[in-house]
Amino acid sequence: MKLFRHGLMGAEKPGMLDDQGVMRDLSGQVSDIGGAVLSDDGLSAIGSLDPTSLPVVPEGTRLGAPVAGIGKMICIGLNYADHAAESGAQVPPEPLIFMKATSAIQGPNDPIVIPRGSEKTDWEIELGIVIGTPAKYVSEKDALDYVAGYVLANDVSERSFQTERTGQWTKGKSCDSFGPLGPYLVTRDAVVDPQNLAMKLSVNGEVMQNGSTSTMVFGVAKLVSYLSQFMTLHPGDVISTGTPPGVAMGMQTPRYLRPGDVVELEIEGLGRQRAELVADS
Repeated sequence: MKLFRHGLMGAEKPGMLDDQGVMRDLSGQVSDIGGAVLSDDGLSAIGSLDPTSLPVVPEGTRLGAPVAGIGKMICIGLNYADHAAESGAQVPPEPLIFMKATSAIQGPNDPIVIPRGSEKTDWEIELGIVIGTPAKYVSEKDALDYVAGYVLANDVSERSFQTERTGQWTKGKSCDSFGPLGPYLVTRDAVVDPQNLAMKLSVNGEVMQNGSTSTMVFGVAKLVSYLSQFMTLHPGDVISTGTPPGVAMGMQTPRYLRPGDVVELEIEGLGRQRAELVADS
């Protein structure tokens, strides 16, 4: 299934795509796409519905992040060897973890706001994992059983804030609008192999990133298991799994984002984002 959330920011309603790709409203069936709805039982209940009996969502309706009530967004750094190389870093022996503030999360096509003082706003296409069942001390073998599904993510980053200021990476990753998610939460059963998904990102029509989740250093099952050894993963938590090469920071002459630029990205089977860059007011 492909689930989404639609409507004004802060007042989104749940929805699903029918077999013809028509957007249908789920607000008469579930309160939102989050919490217990993300469990296997919750998703099965939605899957048992006849989508054609549900109201149609008008074309052009704004889409929000496809998951409600995200408790934490955990990001994985340097999880593609070729991206680590372009960043001038070594592949870490264990997953490199940092957090993105949930206040950065927004819909897939909402404008990305360049923060005041930024000169190095950058893009990163990533596969996002959405947790469906509380996970603590889970094995790698069982890890995917705790996953509700997957989302397309753009781990927007301000490189000066991230690497040239003191402290950790979080402040370069957490500016408002730096966490576009969606358009869809694609349920686990609809993604045959999360380690074999094509990924592409372009800026103003020029392809910058063209990779595959097959080249991850630490795969989905490993990441879910690994993180669950240190913290409980709750339904709705998102794990952003790292980016392939092609970011501005890795260019010989970096070309960072400016107001008016348009970033488009897609992961096979997960949908597409299109966002314009704007300056903070």
